[in-house]
Amino acid sequence: MATDTPAPAGHNVCFTMHGIGVSNGIAIGHTHLFLGMSTEVDHYDIAHYDIGREQRRYDRAIKEVRDELKELADSVRHSASSELAPFVNVHLMLLEDSAFSEAPRDIIREQRCNAEWALRTQLDELTAQFDDIEDEYLREREADVRQVAERVLGALAGSKRRIAIKPTRQDSDMILVARDLSPADVILFREHPFAAFVTDMGGATSHTAIIARSLAIPAIVALHHSRTMIREDELVIVDGTQGVLIVNPDRAVLAEYRLKQNEARLEKDKLKRLKTAPAATLDGTAIQLYANIELPSDVEAVRASGASGIGLFRSEFLFMNRRDLPDEDEQFEAYREVIEGMKGRPVTIRTLDIGADKVIGGQEHTTENPALGLRAIRYCLAEPQIFNTQLRAILRASRHGKAMILIPMLSSYLELNQTLAAVARAKEELKDEGVKFDEFVPVGGMVEIPAAAIALPMFIRKLDFLSIGTNDLIQYTLAIDRADDAVAHLYDPLHPAVLSLISAVIRTALQHEKPVAVCGEMAGDVKLTRLLLGFGLRNFSMHPTSILAVKQRVLATSLPDIAPIVARVMKADEPDKLVALLDKLNA
Repeated sequence: MATDTPAPAGHNVCFTMHGIGVSNGIAIGHTHLFLGMSTEVDHYDIAHYDIGREQRRYDRAIKEVRDELKELADSVRHSASSELAPFVNVHLMLLEDSAFSEAPRDIIREQRCNAEWALRTQLDELTAQFDDIEDEYLREREADVRQVAERVLGALAGSKRRIAIKPTRQDSDMILVARDLSPADVILFREHPFAAFVTDMGGATSHTAIIARSLAIPAIVALHHSRTMIREDELVIVDGTQGVLIVNPDRAVLAEYRLKQNEARLEKDKLKRLKTAPAATLDGTAIQLYANIELPSDVEAVRASGASGIGLFRSEFLFMNRRDLPDEDEQFEAYREVIEGMKGRPVTIRTLDIGADKVIGGQEHTTENPALGLRAIRYCLAEPQIFNTQLRAILRASRHGKAMILIPMLSSYLELNQTLAAVARAKEELKDEGVKFDEFVPVGGMVEIPAAAIALPMFIRKLDFLSIGTNDLIQYTLAIDRADDAVAHLYDPLHPAVLSLISAVIRTALQHEKPVAVCGEMAGDVKLTRLLLGFGLRNFSMHPTSILAVKQRVLATSLPDIAPIVARVMKADEPDKLVALLDKLNA
């Protein structure tokens, strides 16, 4: 229940910001500012009477890190890793040095600034001194200083990372405001039912945006300055459909958006009546609508949506938000839970798709262009033990229902052969151990790279099915980093090159009588449903919240009627003409 009221005139300034709406809907609530990365540093002035409180906050962070390092030193001192103890002790000694324990406290007092900024100022001064040191060994100690500073910054950020549950507010009334959110951060928010979130960075199809949609809450990214312009606990309206953020709205605007909110709720309730209706076009062609999920707990939402099955289980989310890796038994239990939960309906498990904007086990990106580097199947083939563990877990779970294995980002024939050999090897191991599994588990490949789309016959003969990952296919076709908001405006699902590739992949798959699905964001965009149907697509996989809207469009579509318009779309080479044809297609 909303409890917000506009602030009295003159107390808060009303203003509007525009970004990219990545998750539809309207939310009205109060802001909560979030510092996502431990290395991010805010700078704000504090009142004279807050100096002591800020210094105590800094002292608590120092103590937290000190306790953590002592515990770590004790744990390794008598273990096989005892050689690490001296390094931990060096960090403890640095922490006790006045450069860390006292100097930032002085800066807080002298500059009346927040603790993070004080530490950052001190760190800059210390590292500048290292630049003048000629001795290489001593110069390398700069890394230790940075690591200790980052630990303290992390401890300071920890207080902000915890979601502030205020006595007068409910989580569901909060709008999260951040510079950026990692996928891991967003997943953590599952435990806190925020009304919406907005970020300064991000693109329309970054994985963070995808996860936002999975939470089914409005979200806006690429606002650029929200984190500096918005204060804690301000009343805001988030219009995720239009990408508009209104801060401190007046009564008239607030009333208008409340009305829109109610209308959206009514429309959502109407769609629920379609849950059990078979998905078929007006001319009687059956369409399969599958769901994309990240975690086993998503199965309940899938079943509630009436989906035909799970077309994409992003297994990498089992590996995130943790320092270690899930072992075979843990993965097996997760896959089994999903497969059994779907009660005989197919479950397509994508193997570990790590890299780009997703990392695991505390790893960090080491290349300038992680989207082009060691990620997805490339990573798995470079880490055969991790890959083997996952394949064994999936195969073991396959005997509990209808499982399918999906390989991400295939680009070469060698990769395909190595992958199939890895699957065969895992099967042989299980057979030798007497472990039961489905020997005929289908193995499919994702078409996400133009090379795979263009040279599809090279792959299709050895695969049981295909799935088109439109997010990455667009990214690689148009050479746009979809996590970079600076080029987000160039991301275009309707680019003739993109449409040509998608159409060709579907046509080739049908010629080879291999099932093909679209599991990228285009599948859940109701404006593109008829276009994809016209390409020959019969299998869609999307977020569960999109299924009923897409089903409604399918039920109102006649394939013979749309065929001529789709043919004209494929011949259109001017954006305006293409958009006009798309409008006609959806009329």
